[in-house]
Amino acid sequence: LRSCSPGRARRTNASRRACLVARFGDIYAQERLDAETLLRTYISDMEMVQRIIYIAAVESFHAAKMAYRQFKIRVRETLSLGHSGPESLEDTVLDYIVRHEDLYDVQASVNEVIRSMNINPKISFPPEIDFIVISTLIRELCRVAFSMQTLAPPLDVAFGTDGELFSETKYHRSFDSDFTAALVAYHVWPALMENDVVIVKGEAVTKR
Repeated sequence: LRSCSPGRARRTNASRRACLVARFGDIYAQERLDAETLLRTYISDMEMVQRIIYIAAVESFHAAKMAYRQFKIRVRETLSLGHSGPESLEDTVLDYIVRHEDLYDVQASVNEVIRSMNINPKISFPPEIDFIVISTLIRELCRVAFSMQTLAPPLDVAFGTDGELFSETKYHRSFDSDFTAALVAYHVWPALMENDVVIVKGEAVTKR
């Protein structure tokens, strides 16, 4: 094992959080639009394109959280063999993960996301094309989601369902929404949450 600096994760929590929240915003502004442009070459239906991207985002967080849990278990098992303090084993584990996030097998998560998307009944794709075309977006989302699990408290995306009551605190309405409609027709981008509090609004389409 490589050496680690005790308490590093907690000391850098605020600055890492700020960077990750900013990165999440950058992905929305850049990689999301790149993926949208790419998908439009295969799919004419804009709603389907936006649904695909939203589901990719939610599934990326799910896959990254699962990978983080498994990674943390392995690190804890290894470090517990020689742990003596002065910091707690949990702090030592977290420090190690923060220092060695490059050991995260992001490609395995990307593959898991694509597998999940292939069996999702809400989205469809021309049979000659694969969701791998938006793997750049998925990879960046998995990376940021994995890193967000090392924060205290960790960050996550909100769970959204079609037909839910539109929440002004959780979402911006898309420009093509019916601004008088009370229900969400579908989601464009998930909200970012910290302890059930919205820290970055998502985007949703409302229609009657």
